Amino acid sequence: MKKILIVLALIASVQVANAQGGAAAKKALDAAIEASQNAKKATKVATWTKLAETYLDAYNAPSANVWVGANESELRLAMGNDKASSSENVELGGEQYVKQTYADKNLYFNSKGQLEIIEVTKPVVENALTKALEAYKKAYEIDTKATKTKDIAAGIKKIVEKLNGEAYNAYTFGNVAAAERFFERAYQASMQKPSESIDTSALYNAGFTSFSAENYGKAKILFDQCLDLGYYAKDGEVYAKLADCVAKLDTTAAGKALQKDYLEKGFTKFPQSQGLLIGLINYYVTSGEDTDRLFSLIADAKKNEPNNPSLPYVEGNIHAQLGNYDKAVEAYEKCSQIDPNYEYGFIGEGLMFYKQAEEFVEKAQNEMDDAKYMALVQQFEKALKGCIEPFEKAFNITKDENIKSSIAEYLKNAYYRFRDEDAKYMAGYEKYNKILGN
Repeated sequence: MKKILIVLALIASVQVANAQGGAAAKKALDAAIEASQNAKKATKVATWTKLAETYLDAYNAPSANVWVGANESELRLAMGNDKASSSENVELGGEQYVKQTYADKNLYFNSKGQLEIIEVTKPVVENALTKALEAYKKAYEIDTKATKTKDIAAGIKKIVEKLNGEAYNAYTFGNVAAAERFFERAYQASMQKPSESIDTSALYNAGFTSFSAENYGKAKILFDQCLDLGYYAKDGEVYAKLADCVAKLDTTAAGKALQKDYLEKGFTKFPQSQGLLIGLINYYVTSGEDTDRLFSLIADAKKNEPNNPSLPYVEGNIHAQLGNYDKAVEAYEKCSQIDPNYEYGFIGEGLMFYKQAEEFVEKAQNEMDDAKYMALVQQFEKALKGCIEPFEKAFNITKDENIKSSIAEYLKNAYYRFRDEDAKYMAGYEKYNKILGN
C-alpha cells in the first residue's frame, strides 16, 4: 500500500508540474532569449545550447504529460485536471480514430484504444524547432574548442526526429504539402554540423510527398539528390520515381531518353525490382522500341549472378506481361532448378494463369455469341486449372504464413469452381477453406 501511495504521489506531482508546463516553459524561454541578447553571455556556448534546449522544452510542453501508446486510463491519471472539451469519431487515412479535443492539443486514439497521434493546436511558441536549430547552429559556430560537439549533435538529432514526426502527422491528416516541407526540413537539419548522419530517408520522403502533390519538378530535384548521396530506397525505387517525374515533365525525345536511362540504370542495380520492371515494360511497349532489350538486361544480370533465382522470376514476369505465356512458364520453372526453396517462381506461374482466367471471365461476360461464349468458358477453366499445381508447390515450399494465407485463398477459389466435377477438387476446396478458418 505504501508503494502505491508513493506512485500516486508522484503522479500528482507530475500533474501539478504539467499544469504549469506551458507557462513555465515560456518563462524559461524568455529568460534564455534575454541571455542570448546580452553581449557578454552571447559569447558563451552554454548560452546558445541553453536557448536551443528551452525552445525544445517549449515545443514539448503541450504534450509533456501524454505519450504515444498510452491508453485513456493511463492518460486520465497523468493529465489530472486537463480534461477534453469534446470527443468525436473521425477517419484518417482510411482508419477510424477517436479524437479528443483539449485547449492546446488534439489526441487521436486508434481502434485498440491507444494514443497514436498528438496534434498540438496551441504551441507555446511558433517555429520552436527552427529556432532551436538556429541556436544549435550558433553554438557550434562559437564552440571553437569543440567542447559541446556531442551535445549539439544530440540536440540536432532530436530536432530531426521531431520534424519527421510532424511530417508523418501532416501526411496522416492529408496535408501532403506540409508533410513535404517538414520532411525537407528534417533532411536539411540532419545536414547541419556537427550532425553525425544525413537523414536520406527524410530526403526520399520529401521527394515522395512532392510527387504526391504533383510537384514533379521539385520531386525530381529531391530524388536526384538521393542518387547523389547513394540512397536508392527499397529495390531502387528512387530510379522508378525519377523516371515517373521525367515522364510527367518532358514528353520530348530527350525526355523519353532520360526516362529510359533512369529505368535501365535502376534495373541494372536492382533487377528484382517489380516497380522498375513494370516501368521498363511500359516504356518499351508504349515507345515501340524493341523489347528484346529487356531480355538483354536480364542476360547481363544473370552473368553477374547465375545462382540468383529472382532473375528467371523477373524474366518470367516480362514474358507474362508481353503475353509469351509458354516462355513465362519455362522461366518461372527455372527458379526452382536454381533454388528448390524459392517459392516465387511457382507463385508467378500461378498468378499468371489465375489472371488469364479472370480475363477470360470478363470476355465471356461481354460475349453475346453462344459458341464464342462457350469457347471462352473452356479457356477460363483451362487457365484456372493451370494455376492449381504451381500454387500447390508454392504453398508447400513457403514458410511465410502471410504468403501461405494468400495462396490458400487463390487455391480455395480455384478448387471451388470444380468441386462438383471430381472428388479431388472438393477435397482441395475443403482443405483450403479450413486452413483459412471458414
